[in-house]
Amino acid sequence: MWAKHLILPAAVVVALLALRASLFPLDSKARQIAFDPGPAAGDDFSAVVARVDEAFHQDWAEKGLSAAPRAADLLVARRLSLGLTGTVPSLEEIRQFEEQPGAGRLEGWTNHLLHDRRFADYFAERLSRAYLGSEEGPLVVYRKRRFLAWLSDQLLANRPYGEAVRDMIASSGLNTSTPAVNFIAAAYDEGKEKADPEKLAIRVSRAFLGLRLDCAQCHDHFLEPSWKQTDFQALAAFFGQTRQIVTNVTDGDGEYRFQDRVNGGTVAIEPAVPFLPELIPAEGTRREKLAGWLTDRRNPHFARAAVNRVWAMLFGRPLRAKVEAQTLDDPAPAALDILAADFAAHGHDLRRLILLIASTEVFRLDSTSPDEVTDEHEKVWAAFPLTRLRPEQVIGGVLQAASVKTIDRNSHVLVRLIRYASERDFVQRYGDPDDDDSAQAPGTLPQRLLLMNGELVDKQARDDLVNASARIALLAPTDEAAVETAYLSVLTRRPTGRELSHFSAQLSGLTGGARQRRLADLFWVLFNSTELSYNH
Repeated sequence: MWAKHLILPAAVVVALLALRASLFPLDSKARQIAFDPGPAAGDDFSAVVARVDEAFHQDWAEKGLSAAPRAADLLVARRLSLGLTGTVPSLEEIRQFEEQPGAGRLEGWTNHLLHDRRFADYFAERLSRAYLGSEEGPLVVYRKRRFLAWLSDQLLANRPYGEAVRDMIASSGLNTSTPAVNFIAAAYDEGKEKADPEKLAIRVSRAFLGLRLDCAQCHDHFLEPSWKQTDFQALAAFFGQTRQIVTNVTDGDGEYRFQDRVNGGTVAIEPAVPFLPELIPAEGTRREKLAGWLTDRRNPHFARAAVNRVWAMLFGRPLRAKVEAQTLDDPAPAALDILAADFAAHGHDLRRLILLIASTEVFRLDSTSPDEVTDEHEKVWAAFPLTRLRPEQVIGGVLQAASVKTIDRNSHVLVRLIRYASERDFVQRYGDPDDDDSAQAPGTLPQRLLLMNGELVDKQARDDLVNASARIALLAPTDEAAVETAYLSVLTRRPTGRELSHFSAQLSGLTGGARQRRLADLFWVLFNSTELSYNH
């Protein structure tokens, strides 16, 4: 009988020990991160990083600028987590990160994230915005969730980027069993038996060439003399035979005709590309030929567009002036061509590209320095650019900070469902930004009020036993340890001496529910700090 009464107390003790292990130095071997640097350990990899770094150093020297100092490793780890998964590192991950030797741990952390489904799902969502926009698209004929799941699988498997793009452009079949065709289906012209060729030409040129060729849609391009209206319409003609019967994408017969808005009437035109026609394959359907030309390793614009877009997703700002250039020779740092050449030479290996960017000196610079950081420093990447987080990154950080355990595919299904619903609701209320990853909309008063007064953020700070604030209050051995752990959870850094002294004093002498409520207040303060809403 006495043994029966010991079951509950024993279970409570075990649970408390497990919680303590997650809050403070890790002892358990379960859920260990393998800090394998992967390709970053290779000599050829280091050589490319060195060339990129040297290119920036030459630019700074010419402009008489000194770079900001190197940022703390934890800050860089936060940047990587936000850029690759849309959230901050969990306390569980931070503890493991800090146990690793300094040399190579950032490369190991990056490689860990790139093998995580969180990365694949988040990057798929971000890339799909570039390909298709954020709209849900025509019902039935376009299956957005199928497309996202397929794209996530390609990223997780590290399938060559060019191969995935070829599937999007050239595939035929049902939008359920062949999800890549949803790229075509999303441009469905309602009321017609085909997708809109002009819309597809715009998406191909912007998403995969990084060029605003659509400025020549109705007339000759006013900035790029070599682009005529016929160049844009000839690109659209590759989709002129594409048909869609409800959920099935296929190719039929017939020639493409476009509306001549200058001279009037309709004009028939054969498919053609605006440059490098020698790269067009000799065999295949029209869409297969376009896909082959576009993703050919000798097509520099495809690789440059991918590098520029990924750079923008990691930094919050593209490497050249815009994600999509107005002309073929828009200026860009020399690093763009170095990275693009390596990307093409390694078969459009997206994982390697991300590792390269994350290993560069410019990605690991601080956003401040002992000397004043000017706009010129940020312009030439002599300091990490300060950028506002996207709404899904803001709420992603709040939700993860409220949990001491990593929220991922291994989390309970209810945890994942709650996170999905909470994030969706917050983004709708906060306001979804432009599909352009470089768009920097200023913060608004309603956004600030949502963080300060919104039920969702308040709930994550509340002294509920499932929240990190209550667990830390219960298990932290000292007031200083409680404050430090709260800062690590929310801002991925330790408090300054002044911050530590101030907030520790607020906890001094408190126990039980009063201590939990005071620590919940600290979480609320950190959730509403300006620092939380910026990448820096």
